[in-house]
Amino acid sequence: MTPITTNEALAAFCDQLSGSEFITVDTEFMRETTYWPRLCLIQAATPTVAGIIDPMADGLDLAPFLDLLRDTRIIKVFHAARQDVEIFNKLGAMPTPLFDTQVAGMAAGFGDQVAYDSLVRQMLKKDVDKGSRFTDWARRPLSESQLTYALGDVTHLAALYPRLRDRLAREGRLEWVSQEMEALTDPALYDTDPDNAWKRLKPKKFSAKYLAAFQATAAWRERAAQERDQPRGRILKDDAIDEIATQAPTDADAFSRLRAPPKGFGGSRLGQDLIEVLRDVLKNPEEHAPDIQKPSGREPAPASVVELLKVLLKAKSEQANVATKLLANVSDLEKIALSDDADVDALKGWRRQLFGEDALKLKRGEIALVLNGAKVEVVEIEN
Repeated sequence: MTPITTNEALAAFCDQLSGSEFITVDTEFMRETTYWPRLCLIQAATPTVAGIIDPMADGLDLAPFLDLLRDTRIIKVFHAARQDVEIFNKLGAMPTPLFDTQVAGMAAGFGDQVAYDSLVRQMLKKDVDKGSRFTDWARRPLSESQLTYALGDVTHLAALYPRLRDRLAREGRLEWVSQEMEALTDPALYDTDPDNAWKRLKPKKFSAKYLAAFQATAAWRERAAQERDQPRGRILKDDAIDEIATQAPTDADAFSRLRAPPKGFGGSRLGQDLIEVLRDVLKNPEEHAPDIQKPSGREPAPASVVELLKVLLKAKSEQANVATKLLANVSDLEKIALSDDADVDALKGWRRQLFGEDALKLKRGEIALVLNGAKVEVVEIEN
């Protein structure tokens, strides 16, 4: 098996792919020691053709393949697509329209975050050889077994997708998956703007001084990680950002008294750089603090109500044969327990029909949960 390493071969391969209704796509990448994922292989297939592209080959221009990903006439099929989409989005080629077989598997009743090999085994009655799963994909040359493993990911997917799509179509659930795909292809999901890095974290205090230091430290870490191409945690751990925002150190001695940053951080080049950033924003914290509302001081969600909603969620997901995670999470249930007008997906669209309406009825005492043998059932309460 020979990977595609020349522009001529890639153009010919993409011409073969371009006439298909859908193409299946997978990538192999390395990111354990980097901020940016290092793309090592791209696998693509249709029901009639399959190939492996080597993006590390000297002089290879991926433009023809990236054009296919942007082509809205062709459905791009992935499994657990988020990291693959992150890579292609950075290359300027958001894969649209998208179909994620992991999300589709959840909608079809195969459980939460169903694994690729499990889905193949259940739907195609085939076992996936995982012998080359954990391997150094950046090393060249790649072995025949590595290439065979990599190509199998997309050839199985080419057989799996039509069956899964047709099953969901028969059950009227394709629209469920489409809504999830809109979220998965939202560029905001892959935002790497350092000034927005703090939004992925949870501030614990809400004073202007704390928030200014919190936002500035998170942004500084993001820039440092990007510039050095290192994982965020190798620059600073998340808990260090909270401690720095709380203590607001502005010299090396103050940093030495903190527990979360690495020993000697304050005297390092990185530490001195962060100190300058903190000194600047703390001159006028009100100007630099992000504008966020402090959570209301209302009582936490009643634990008993949340537990009842959990039982209802489990019962409804089993009844509909859909993964619970696709319907709602614990945060959704806590918000529903506090408010009938909670702004959560579980009270919108198809989720409201399947679960949300009954969640509100359960709160109002209009339905009850009863045990019938080993099965929980929902029954209407007569007035």
